[in-house]
Amino acid sequence: MDQRPLISEFFSFIRDLFFYITHRLHKTGLNFEKVKNFVVDMLMVRRGANTSLFVHFSILGLAAVVLIGGGVFSSSSVVSGSYPGVAVNPLVASSSEEATAQGVITSTITPVTIVSDKPRDKIIDYEVKSGDTIASIARDWGVSQETIMWANDFSSNSRLTIGQKVKILPVSGVSHTVVSGDTIYTIATKYRASAQAIIDFPFNDIGDDFQLHAGDVLIVPDGAPPAQAKPAPTQYIAPDQLNIPIEQLGSAQFIWPAAGTITQYFSWYHPGVDIANLAGGAIRASDSGTIVHAGWDSSGYGNMILIDHGNGFETRYGHLSVIYVSVGQKVGKGDVLGMMGSTGRSTGTHLHFEIYKGGARYNPLSFLGK
Repeated sequence: MDQRPLISEFFSFIRDLFFYITHRLHKTGLNFEKVKNFVVDMLMVRRGANTSLFVHFSILGLAAVVLIGGGVFSSSSVVSGSYPGVAVNPLVASSSEEATAQGVITSTITPVTIVSDKPRDKIIDYEVKSGDTIASIARDWGVSQETIMWANDFSSNSRLTIGQKVKILPVSGVSHTVVSGDTIYTIATKYRASAQAIIDFPFNDIGDDFQLHAGDVLIVPDGAPPAQAKPAPTQYIAPDQLNIPIEQLGSAQFIWPAAGTITQYFSWYHPGVDIANLAGGAIRASDSGTIVHAGWDSSGYGNMILIDHGNGFETRYGHLSVIYVSVGQKVGKGDVLGMMGSTGRSTGTHLHFEIYKGGARYNPLSFLGK
């Protein structure tokens, strides 16, 4: 019997199976990206003002899942031995026999603390370990050394001891406990920081009316105590959005869209740069393209313009006082789009500028220069 047709069909089946699996994986990846982008967009509504609420509900949802699924883990089945990542509570089982009787998993593996890469929403207390220094702690947690020193009243000569508790802020800067009479502007002035940065930090519980409540703790990004020298502003860069050479992103060449001073840099919670100018001034197209949005944006950008540059890139211009262009209009590089303002969730006259490619936000300074 000739086996060649059977072998041919077998290899054809393997080839088709490979293409099917590849197609399904590709489609799954695209769907995952869509869901991820949707979640990110939801978290950025009102410039991240709802992020704290989202985190709280996520924790409640996780607790509900644990409670509902608790019966699965309370089974009388017994597994004993050494399993990576599974630690036994000595208060629950003091010996293998007791563990077996109680139906728990035992292990001789020592738990390891892993620092999460996810953005932190609050101040944490870190326990000093052997070999830790102020510099190493600051580097591991992604904040400046000054931030560690200010939060803990350290001096340049301070020495750490094993077991000591060190307060670590979620970003470089200072924290402030609100007292009666405080406003966003007085706090920003006190710590020589940007009022807009305090508003934009998503875990500061500040409403659209900017009203503060005594006792609330606010994070003041890039702030400094009044009696201390203020370091240069920190440029926070998301791990997957580092400064990437322009040639790796395309041939687009962007110009500065406005004249002024950078008052807030790119960060995981602030996907662009703020360019402030008390005198206002014209806002210009950073590159040629087509206007796809020109008008009010209720998520916090106020009067906002979005340009599609036809090469995968898009640029966003927020908080304008006046808009001179309309949807569908073609604009050239340097054309005036409107005037700088303070509309939407804004604390002062400035331009919020963002650069996108394929839905991902990139640091504008990667293209504009410093």
